[in-house]
Amino acid sequence: MNLSNNKILITGGATGIGLGLAERFLQENNTVIICGRRASALIEAKEKHPSIITFECDLTKENERIGLYRWIAENHSDLNVLVNNAGIQQWMHIGADDFYRKATQEIETNVLAPIHLTALFVELPNLNTVINVTSGLAFVQLTKVPVYCATKAFFHSFTMSLRHMLKDKNIEVIEMIPPALNTDLGGKGLHDGQPAVSEFVDSVFDQMKAGKTTLTFGFSEIMANANPEAIQSAFNRMNP
Repeated sequence: MNLSNNKILITGGATGIGLGLAERFLQENNTVIICGRRASALIEAKEKHPSIITFECDLTKENERIGLYRWIAENHSDLNVLVNNAGIQQWMHIGADDFYRKATQEIETNVLAPIHLTALFVELPNLNTVINVTSGLAFVQLTKVPVYCATKAFFHSFTMSLRHMLKDKNIEVIEMIPPALNTDLGGKGLHDGQPAVSEFVDSVFDQMKAGKTTLTFGFSEIMANANPEAIQSAFNRMNP
């Protein structure tokens, strides 16, 4: 991927990893569009980075995903990079009354939304790169977030197939595989002791500059390359 002079859409780009990527892409001389469902977060990102273009939408709703695509096609038809970053993580237990509701919300956000968006955006004439943000938990499960882990395993598998399917269109597919980082994913304070988003972003940009299409960092690098015995050992440590 050429890291400069692109027009890029980052879903969930107002906070966390999405905002970290947006800031770095701006530094690399790109036009950046971010979308999200919280107007306040989009306004805050815009105030911090006035050149960012924002669009408010709820990606769990099919009509709003279509609306986002139509807005891009009409106003930013030269968009060439889609970053499927938006995702949610919720602690849950199969025996809880709200388990199914929470599970459905995670599947809609983490699976159905990026699949639908990808199917829409590959029709843009200038699209040449899709970046999917998965997780180190695609490879080993933290049972406190069982559906999140399953959605990321699904998205990792889909990304591998997508890379093959889009060869004929000359669309590059990049997978970013973050570990736990110091964000509010899953709830405020849960990841305060984890590495900063900026460390992850610096690493994945170095990897992209080197031409890599599978981007890992720290724990996710270990898990993505681990044998079954190492994965089982990690699972046992994570789920005492």
